[in-house]
Amino acid sequence: MDLSLIVSNILNPPILFFFLGMTAVFVKSDLEIPAPVPKLFSLYLLMAIGFKGGVELIKSGVTQEVILTLAAAMMMACVVPIYTFFILKWKLDTYDAAAIAATYGSISAVTFITASAFLTELGITFDGYMVAALALMESPAIIVGLILVNIFTADGKREFSWPEVLQEAFLNSSVFLLVGSLLIGVLTGERGWHALEPFTQGLFYGVLTFFLLDMGLVAARRIKDLQKTGVFLVLFAILIPILNAGIGLAIAKFIGMPRGDSLLFAVLCASASYIAVPAAMRMTVPEANPSLYVSTAIAVTFPFNIIVGIPLYLYGINLFWR
Repeated sequence: MDLSLIVSNILNPPILFFFLGMTAVFVKSDLEIPAPVPKLFSLYLLMAIGFKGGVELIKSGVTQEVILTLAAAMMMACVVPIYTFFILKWKLDTYDAAAIAATYGSISAVTFITASAFLTELGITFDGYMVAALALMESPAIIVGLILVNIFTADGKREFSWPEVLQEAFLNSSVFLLVGSLLIGVLTGERGWHALEPFTQGLFYGVLTFFLLDMGLVAARRIKDLQKTGVFLVLFAILIPILNAGIGLAIAKFIGMPRGDSLLFAVLCASASYIAVPAAMRMTVPEANPSLYVSTAIAVTFPFNIIVGIPLYLYGINLFWR
């Protein structure tokens, strides 16, 4: 593997600020970011990426390639939780296995945005409709995870409030804002893009950098929870993203996606949710231990993907897309 890709990725300001956040925790600095700021920035990032995706989607049109890509995204969001559940069942009970499987079946929008910035830095183009794939992959894993709990709990009669579950899966703030921004981008097209460009484009990189500083703080604080997860889950949190990315790349190659789209698709398959799914699992599967599914996703898989995973997946693409 070309190590220059990893070095180039690490030396990006957003990644360096991620390390700065982690360092602040390790050296016990009093660096704190007020709680509303990361929330505001996460909403901004979702709005900007959704809006840009809508503009790009209307430019590219709904082609056969778009339909195949979105279908593949939906399929992976449903299949990944199933096979990861059976891997996890080897060591964990049904509740923890289903919650972690749902976490890894869903996606991380910040990892996707970081991969987009990485591609832009390298001058590799990608299509805006990949944002639609991002939106479609966030919710199905929650439903699949709950179905798995229902099937494999001892009495098989566990009852959920399905309206609440469906509302959390499809109308949570992340999904709602992302899909809404995508639709506004489709409706306003180039005219809307030029009107909002200073806000959605000019500020984007700086906001992403500051957001990753906060993510570094959060990830470092979660590392101590890994003592509870054990070696099995730490290895799982590193190896499963690589497996999922490999399957994603095989699908991307079969469909004929270009390099940029293939990387984003692989990153979507490899990432894990640390916002939407944990919120849904806390509400619907209280028996599952949050320190397992939150700490593995945010303290292991997220930093692994943004530091090593993204360059690694691009290396695979460069190897097989010739």
